[in-house]
Amino acid sequence: MAVAAKRKTDKAAQIRRAAARLFARRGYHATGVAELGNEVGLGRGALYHHIKSKEALLFEVSSAYVIPVVEFAEELLEEDLPADQKLRRLSYKLMEAISNNLNEGTVFLAEHRFLTGHYHDKIVAIRDRFELVCLRILEQGAEEGIFRPVDPIAVKGILGMYNHSYLWLRPRGEKSPSEIADIFYDIIVAGIRSGSDGSSARRRSSADGR
Repeated sequence: MAVAAKRKTDKAAQIRRAAARLFARRGYHATGVAELGNEVGLGRGALYHHIKSKEALLFEVSSAYVIPVVEFAEELLEEDLPADQKLRRLSYKLMEAISNNLNEGTVFLAEHRFLTGHYHDKIVAIRDRFELVCLRILEQGAEEGIFRPVDPIAVKGILGMYNHSYLWLRPRGEKSPSEIADIFYDIIVAGIRSGSDGSSARRRSSADGR
C-alpha cells in the first residue's frame, strides 16, 4: 500500500512538472488534456485518475510557486530586523524563486488570471497576503526613518519589476539572480529612502542584509 501511494504521489508530481512546462511554453488555454497526457505517458482516463481537472492543475502549479514565497515573507516580517534588511532579503528570495522555478513562476505570473471561482479567490487571497507583507515592510521603514512614507500603490509598481522578470530571465544569463536582486533593491531604496541625500537610510542600513 505504501509503495502504491508513493507511486501515485510521484506520478502526480510528474504531471505537475509537465503541466508547468507546457503551460509556461504554450499557455494554459493552448495546452490540451491529450497533449498533457502524452507528455507523461497517460491516456485521458488514467490522467484524470491523478488530477481533478485541468483548472485544478493550473491552481496547483501556481500555488506551488507562490505559497512558499508568501510563507517566507510572512516569517520575515516577524523577524527583529530593520526594514531595509527585510526588503533586501525579500528581493533575494523573489529572484531566487523565479530563477529556480521558472516554469512554475511563469505560470503563476502569466496564467493564474484564467482561474475561476474558488480557485481564483484562493490564489488572489494568497497574492494579497504577499502584497500586504510588502506594504508592512515599507510602513516599518517609514516608522524607523529609513524610508519615506509612500502610497500603497507603490507596492504594485515595486513588485512589477520582479513579476515581469519571467519574460527575460535566463538560468545562465549574464547576471545571477542575486545580482539582479541587488540591482532591483538599489533602485527601490533610491526611490523611497528617507531624506533627499539618503543620509537617514545610510545610518540605519546594514552593510549586508542577505
